[in-house]
Amino acid sequence: MPSEAMRLKAGDALIVLDVQRDFCAGGALEVVDADKIVPVVNGLIEEAVVAGVPVFASRDWHPPGHASFRESGGPWPAHCVQGSAGAEFHSDLRLPERAIIIAKGAAPERDQLSAFNATGLADRLRDLNVRRLLIVGLALDVCVRDSALDAIAEGFETHVRLSGSRPITAEGGRDAVEKMCKAGVIIEER
Repeated sequence: MPSEAMRLKAGDALIVLDVQRDFCAGGALEVVDADKIVPVVNGLIEEAVVAGVPVFASRDWHPPGHASFRESGGPWPAHCVQGSAGAEFHSDLRLPERAIIIAKGAAPERDQLSAFNATGLADRLRDLNVRRLLIVGLALDVCVRDSALDAIAEGFETHVRLSGSRPITAEGGRDAVEKMCKAGVIIEER
């Protein structure tokens, strides 16, 4: 059941997942309507900055020939290759200078769908005394889902704002919301 939108305050962090060119319009792994989340995410970034809340931004940062790519037997087309235009954040995304960038998927032999998978993110959040997370980004039914589930497993109160995310498929999005709800993630419609 969707809840009221959380307001960012001390003890919170905003996690922006993979708002990169390859997942947006015309990208190698385009998520339908991904560009529409950018104004929502920018509004949350602004709210975080005003509240003095840390902003973390993850990005896929794959080496050429990554294990997740079809050419290497994986499920996805080549995307977010290190140093490529497709790996850049969306041109309209307004990350603050102090945003903490989390690179994932850099190990050539395995995928890292979650921003918590071998990145040190949970420890960095604890070092900043963060207890509550607001997660937005791409894609709802892959990296957002896995990151939110890992955040819950790490003991963080975790919110996902649906207006700041899009799924690869509608069915995948519904399934992701169901799994996250069952795990204790707080789903926000707005």
